[in-house]
Amino acid sequence: MTTIVTPTQPIDGQKPGTSGLRKKTPVFMAPGYVENFVQSIFDGIGGAEGKTFVVGGDGRYFNDSAIGTIIRMAAANGAVRVIVGQGGLLSTPAASHLIRKNKTDGGIILSASHNPGGPTADFGIKFNIPNGGPAPEKVTEAIFAATTSIRTYRISDVAAPDLSVLGLSDVDGMTVEVIDPVSDYAELMGTLFDFDAIKALFGRGFTMCFDAMHAVTGPYAHAILEKTLGAAPGTVINGVPSPDFGGGHPDPNPVWAKELVDIMMAETAPDFGAASDGDGDRNMIMGRGQFVSPSDSLAMLTANATHAPAYAQGLSGVARSMPTSQAVDRVAVDLGIESYETPTGWKFFGNLLDAGRATLCGEESAGTGSNHVREKDGLWAVLLWLNILASRDQSLAEISAEHWAKFGRNYYARHDFEAVDTARANDLVDTLRAALPSLVGQTFGPFTVASGTNFSYTDPVDGSVSDNQGLIVAFDGGSRFAVRLSGTGTEGATIRLYLESYMAPEGDLTLPVDEALSEIVAVAYDIIDLVVKTGRTEPDVVT
Repeated sequence: MTTIVTPTQPIDGQKPGTSGLRKKTPVFMAPGYVENFVQSIFDGIGGAEGKTFVVGGDGRYFNDSAIGTIIRMAAANGAVRVIVGQGGLLSTPAASHLIRKNKTDGGIILSASHNPGGPTADFGIKFNIPNGGPAPEKVTEAIFAATTSIRTYRISDVAAPDLSVLGLSDVDGMTVEVIDPVSDYAELMGTLFDFDAIKALFGRGFTMCFDAMHAVTGPYAHAILEKTLGAAPGTVINGVPSPDFGGGHPDPNPVWAKELVDIMMAETAPDFGAASDGDGDRNMIMGRGQFVSPSDSLAMLTANATHAPAYAQGLSGVARSMPTSQAVDRVAVDLGIESYETPTGWKFFGNLLDAGRATLCGEESAGTGSNHVREKDGLWAVLLWLNILASRDQSLAEISAEHWAKFGRNYYARHDFEAVDTARANDLVDTLRAALPSLVGQTFGPFTVASGTNFSYTDPVDGSVSDNQGLIVAFDGGSRFAVRLSGTGTEGATIRLYLESYMAPEGDLTLPVDEALSEIVAVAYDIIDLVVKTGRTEPDVVT
């Protein structure tokens, strides 16, 4: 049993983004690629000597092999213990909970979240810090710096243990504990929600469909929804994790979760529908014949959170990412709590949660969560909705209608233009940024520009500043659009255009979303000069 010190050299492009390092699977499978990045994680955090880590992933192709490498490298770098999910599986929120519960020194999560998986698809690795949340910029910058100066990596010549077998084993003097990936998380959910009330809801004949999208949440949903809460067998569909997610795209939105949409829009639809993504941190919420946007879901959950035991005493505050609609801000004013607008990336919520300044957080990209972990949590959002439906004894449609009648409705959509030539995408953003001051006061169709902002965020806890986080064009009356380049793709650039049209309570709150947004879509495309700048006339995905 020896530690092998292997000479290496820096590999270009190993800069972690908001969600770690994501590349095509063959890139990660190249000799030394995983080893270089994992060694750089250990070096970037000051070494692994004497430390404990959580390791797990969403089960995508290459997940098990990469975990074996990470375990052997942790041992060679002096770690004393690694906690890993059986079969290498851990949802991202479950991993965050294990980091916090076991007071570990962080965790390495293998996932590309909602991106496709498979031999030619996407893969990712990220480091979560001891609070359970994604590494902040100062940590990812240290990891990146290590990738540019690495000269050797350390790995044990002892084989990694069989991850299918629960229990303890030894790898070169380091303890490896293979655990049930579901049990700790399920226990936590039982402390947050009124499981008896949800059981009674199902007992009254309430029906639902949960689409796990062949991803990691399947075992969690089977255990909690069907076995613990008494939902009918078959409530969970596509519930067995697959290395290529059943050949699908595990992104819970109306485009990729079409099977669920078709079920919920049928005459025989169940009362409630939901889906989660590849690593279990995102969610989509539906009622019979109704899609609830993630922005609206955050606002409605905030307005009704006190129906769940964990939040019965009220919320300290709520936070949303900048592109998320302003719907939750109106709820915060009504509740008399603080609301925070942060850049995109769950890591920006961490300080607010740790400081007790926010209780709920959410992103328009289908992420919602609370202070129970430091990641967004798809199944948590579903359970909170079930708790609210059980407590209020109303349908999702009735709750939505009452909410909009009180606060008005922020009609909302996101248009994604994927794999755009990077130079053309940068030119679009640079041109709009330069034009922002001159747009103020101009009228486009029915909209007059109230402000143009290059969004910058100053963290109210530690004072750190994050500049150039997206461009916002806001109009009189509360409508707006925002533009930013996404960091979650693996090729080209993805332009995200966020569109929001506010309708006051006395307005028409039942319009189809595309009709309600038609004017602001036309104006936004015109202002950003979309066709000329990108050659595109329509988005690849609308959510």
